[in-house]
Amino acid sequence: MEVVITATPREAGLLVADVLEDYVRAGATLGLATGSSPEPAYEELVRRHGEERLDFGACRAFLLDEYVGITADHPQSYRRTIRWMLADRVGLAVAGPDGTAADLRAEATAYEEKIREAGGIDVQLLGLGTDGHVGFNEPGSSLSSRTRVKTLTEQTLADNSRFFDSETVPHHVLTQGLGTISEARHLVLVATGAGKARALAAAVEGPVSASCPASVLQLHPHVTVVVDESAAMRLEHAGYYRFAHEHKPEWQGY
Repeated sequence: MEVVITATPREAGLLVADVLEDYVRAGATLGLATGSSPEPAYEELVRRHGEERLDFGACRAFLLDEYVGITADHPQSYRRTIRWMLADRVGLAVAGPDGTAADLRAEATAYEEKIREAGGIDVQLLGLGTDGHVGFNEPGSSLSSRTRVKTLTEQTLADNSRFFDSETVPHHVLTQGLGTISEARHLVLVATGAGKARALAAAVEGPVSASCPASVLQLHPHVTVVVDESAAMRLEHAGYYRFAHEHKPEWQGY
């Protein structure tokens, strides 16, 4: 696992965009997350598409999750969110699980099959919940879990309520499991802001445990964690991460 600490969320976004650009140019299959932390990276990719002709035409992408019970055109559906954040602006085809499917178990199985048929995900972008979730794998999730229905915690419901105005936040989601996520060839987690500091420290430096689902990243052979100073404030080995990045061999890449 490589941990990169940047001064600001903007700098974190630029670095994540650098990583993703290499995959885009290779026509890779992308795994995408929604949320506030990935947004600067998406904005930079949109800029590079418009100003530097970064071509997404050979890529395809898959979403991590979707709320149960809201349609794809609902303002807070993740399928619609990723379209206005990135996909429609760069011409990228994105698939997501259908949270309105009559048979959610069958939809979860079908979504896993779509990923397999695409040859798997080359690079998976991840955000981090304040309770340590990735995707919507809340604390207690099996580290080998597959795509399935999950019930959101009260903390996650509170965190997401700002997006729903007077509406009730859906209590259930379809989400890729931790086992599914771990099959991506490269995991890139981005976390910014002091509110993510405790979860980040648990994920990166704590024990591997279902109590902090993001800690499963410690078991993956190729992980890049990009954070700003605020999110890094609880990291015990922050000095080493800075030293290692400063002395990173030019040939190594991310």
